[in-house]
Amino acid sequence: MSVNLKRFSPRPGLVNKQGRLPDPSELVCIEVPKIFDQCLIKKCLVYGEGPDTNTTDCELRSNPLTDPKRYIGSRDFNLTLLSVDKIPLMGNPNFKKIIISYKISFCADYIDANGVNKSELYEINRTDVIGKFYCPDSIAQISASFVPGNQPQDLDSNIIKLEMVADALAGELLKDEAGKEVLDITLGYYIIVKCELIVQLLIPTYDYCPVPKAPCEEEPEEDPCEIFEKAPIPKFYPDQNLDPLFPDCDDGNRNEEM
Repeated sequence: MSVNLKRFSPRPGLVNKQGRLPDPSELVCIEVPKIFDQCLIKKCLVYGEGPDTNTTDCELRSNPLTDPKRYIGSRDFNLTLLSVDKIPLMGNPNFKKIIISYKISFCADYIDANGVNKSELYEINRTDVIGKFYCPDSIAQISASFVPGNQPQDLDSNIIKLEMVADALAGELLKDEAGKEVLDITLGYYIIVKCELIVQLLIPTYDYCPVPKAPCEEEPEEDPCEIFEKAPIPKFYPDQNLDPLFPDCDDGNRNEEM
């Protein structure tokens, strides 16, 4: 049983299993990128000389550092798609062999012998091959003009998109073959490769998104002493890691003693 639209306030939110939505107010055409295929690239890379492999990369070693003392961590991971080659497979040109080249960049922070925080930029260039990927070509050709007076532009409706989650799993300060101190990073990352095509979809809608009625919240500034007064008293000593001196007595032992 649907809910009366007059009693329903359309807004973004979760719908539970018992929830019932009202009938939509209209059907509309929207133009969106639709995902036709996607796959996952998962890699853990360490430094290794020579050509890159599935587990090593020669760019995971820093330039020589001056008196590094301790590795802190890595930040500001960024992914850049450099090139895409699509090779149609024989017998079904909608499936393609995809060759993608991309660059992962990030900064690694460390402390030198003088206690100064420093950072080193890493840029990792990788190439991966997806043997079979459903990536059909658009039947329609798209041309559009976005700014009045500009010439129309031909758009490629077929999109290869990369999404990444990455982290530096470890950082090791050591000396290279020349005796200079360097920082080797162990990099782990996940990349989702998507083939998207700009299409028109017919979808049910309720209306335009509602305009927010509440004003933007402001974080009030509190006096540091007031925050300190409200805070609980901290522990003065850490928890102890001790084993019990005597094993716990079960009911059977208690009955024997009685």
